Amino acid sequence: MSNDKAFWDRIARKYAADPIADEATYQHKLEKTRECFTPDSRVLEFGCGTGSTALLHAPFVKDIIATDLSDGMIEIALERAAEAGVDNVRFQAVDVADLAEPNESFDVVLGLNVLHLLPNRREVMTQSYDLLKPGGAFITSTACLGDGMWFLALIKPIMRLFRGWPDFQIFREARLIDEMRQAGFEIAYSHRPAKAPTVFVIARKPSL
Repeated sequence: MSNDKAFWDRIARKYAADPIADEATYQHKLEKTRECFTPDSRVLEFGCGTGSTALLHAPFVKDIIATDLSDGMIEIALERAAEAGVDNVRFQAVDVADLAEPNESFDVVLGLNVLHLLPNRREVMTQSYDLLKPGGAFITSTACLGDGMWFLALIKPIMRLFRGWPDFQIFREARLIDEMRQAGFEIAYSHRPAKAPTVFVIARKPSL
């Protein structure tokens, strides 16, 4: 995990400068996510990167805790929050597994573009379930590399060794959905653009 942290710290500034690859899909995800918000919503985003999405959602909720493993990413997020004058997002450089928040603290948990980077994603999904209030939403955008990009399994060791890539997991969308259901979630919505590896899912913790 320390090697992965070093990778994200090293590329943080470049990552922050990269444009969004598919703006229309990104806007669709923002809109669908906001359908789960109320002005009183408390939100957790883990793997928040440079904070762009958290800051865009901030006007629509009460507050957001946004975490990332990388100090470099959080440094940029704090700069962006200060520039935008946003004061209801609290950024923390912390592994989500070490987050000290009581169960049923949040109305929405976001894990965007991060689950495929986590070797313990099933534990993190269970943790997200526990952190949500009954009826709360767990929202993910996840690269399911096993659908059409299985060949990465063959070159992953070389990528890790010579290019310093972070760890990543290769699985299919069907497996992700099954794991979310095993964690207790009910799938409310999913969207995957044609020929894209990334699936966007809104899952719900059942109400009492």
